[in-house]
Amino acid sequence: MSQMPLHTLYNQMTDEELVRYSLHDENAFYILMKRYEPALLRYINRIMQASREEAEDLLQEIFIKVYRNINGFDINLKFSTWLYRIAHNEVISQYRKNRRYRSSLNIDDAVNDSRLLVNFLTDTFNMESDYLVREMGVEVKKVLEKLAPKYRDVLVLRYLEELSYEEISDIIQKPSGSVATLLNRAKEKFKKLAEQYQLERK
Repeated sequence: MSQMPLHTLYNQMTDEELVRYSLHDENAFYILMKRYEPALLRYINRIMQASREEAEDLLQEIFIKVYRNINGFDINLKFSTWLYRIAHNEVISQYRKNRRYRSSLNIDDAVNDSRLLVNFLTDTFNMESDYLVREMGVEVKKVLEKLAPKYRDVLVLRYLEELSYEEISDIIQKPSGSVATLLNRAKEKFKKLAEQYQLERK
């Protein structure tokens, strides 16, 4: 029986298994990062509204930091949670250094984001989900951009990245109770901004 190619074997491994192999083989690390590249690029743009080039540069910085710190991976965390913690810290740090990033999220991505956000918007606004998607569409993205980073971040992590309270707690390193409070405040501020945005367009 022929031996399975190494890259095929790596592709079948869990994240945590790839982490172990990454300590000795850069190919394993490469496959691990390719697995998360699309999701992290979307995350960067959702928080920073960076240009494509700026987002890719920041992504490389995140990958470098992950590689340098992979020996310190906390086995009590899911790898994705640990990765998002590093990405979160880098994105927020870069956002604070330069607030003049331009949005590169295309219309299809923005509309998709609005659909994902419907889960909490329907509760917040007591509107039918079809109405929100049809009437707000890309505008959901524009309202998100007006939020302070700490509020935008928890909304993105919870409703766009679809992470649990516990995972968000590990990423932003705050207790779960604080995450719940932060999310409630974020939703309240989003509601006010959305109502203001709708009034301005009338």
